[in-house]
Amino acid sequence: MPKAIIKLTYRQIIDALSQTDFEKNILHFSYEEYKMKSQVYNVDEAITTFTALKAKDGRANSLHYKSGFAVVGFIDQLHNKIPFLHDAVGEPILFETYKFEVIETDVTNKLLHKVAIHYITNWITLYDTIGHNLLLATGIKINEDSTEPTDTFLVKMQPGLSISTYQELAKANFIELQSKITALPN
Repeated sequence: MPKAIIKLTYRQIIDALSQTDFEKNILHFSYEEYKMKSQVYNVDEAITTFTALKAKDGRANSLHYKSGFAVVGFIDQLHNKIPFLHDAVGEPILFETYKFEVIETDVTNKLLHKVAIHYITNWITLYDTIGHNLLLATGIKINEDSTEPTDTFLVKMQPGLSISTYQELAKANFIELQSKITALPN
């Protein structure tokens, strides 16, 4: 019987040491977008770092979102496959949505630009943990009366991977949850 329904989030950090073309494009285009969009919050150009800019003007937090505009096309090219995250047999883990984050940057030094992409899965059913691995099934599998086997996969817990949404499936609320499951957002 399943223990919970969850969503996983994988945080990919991208900085000057990143190697792939995807990462280099993300870094370059988000940096250029950040420089352009940050001018609104730094008219006198006295502040160079993102941390200092946020401290001066809290509205600068919108630069996470605004800098992410420049990388949408590159992320779309992933076809919802999370880079560097695979199950135990090498199949990619799929994401449903993502969030872009500017970790730090400096408008005078591109080498200090550091960003992250948070890839968030759709609902996944958690059956168990085996060592450092999660035994999972795609989607919401809460029909305890089923006699059919369920296709499962293993994902190893690793740096950057977290369970970001968790709903325990206790026997007492199992039937109630089945009736509410259609109300859950995808």
